[in-house]
Amino acid sequence: MEQVKITLTGSLIGTTPAQKAVASSLGLKKIGDVTIQSNDASVMGKVKKVAHLVKVETV
Repeated sequence: MEQVKITLTGSLIGTTPAQKAVASSLGLKKIGDVTIQSNDASVMGKVKKVAHLVKVETV
């Protein structure tokens, strides 16, 4: 299965509690944190919620 590399590039300060929860569920806490996730619908839905805070690359 294809995987994606997700990097937190923006600050979580000032975001909604829901956006903070989504970032946390992706394993992102601090700027610069990187996680590798499977490229499926649930992960891409989460990425869409915080698209302005993350950078996504295929692995």
